[in-house]
Amino acid sequence: MSRVLSLDPRDPAPLWKQIEDGLRRLVASGALRPGAPLPSVREMSRDLAVNPATVVRAYQRLIDAGFLHVRRGEGTYISESPPSSRSELKEQELLSGALRYAAVALTVGASRNEAQSALDKALDTLSHNRKETER
Repeated sequence: MSRVLSLDPRDPAPLWKQIEDGLRRLVASGALRPGAPLPSVREMSRDLAVNPATVVRAYQRLIDAGFLHVRRGEGTYISESPPSSRSELKEQELLSGALRYAAVALTVGASRNEAQSALDKALDTLSHNRKETER
């Protein structure tokens, strides 16, 4: 798992948020399928070299959002069905991600067109990856 999930110490986002966002990306891309098990908190914290409380926070936020579920005595799993998102929650999540992306784009000096082009490519890549894993 840690091979596909990496943390960037230069990223201003807290480590728990990077874990949360990384897992959301893996689910969105189809790299993590519904029902797939996640590493234990202890395993994930060891692999990513972070405090277990950091992983607990990311997992708990994803559980609260309906992306993950816990089977007592068995572990944490990707939810079988994606959470239904209310439009307000969806808009809030999109704005939060867009602000982080816009900050990166401005930091590297990208024009609006370059940033939009990169976003379009990322969406196409994730959509393509999801379709490939569904086959």
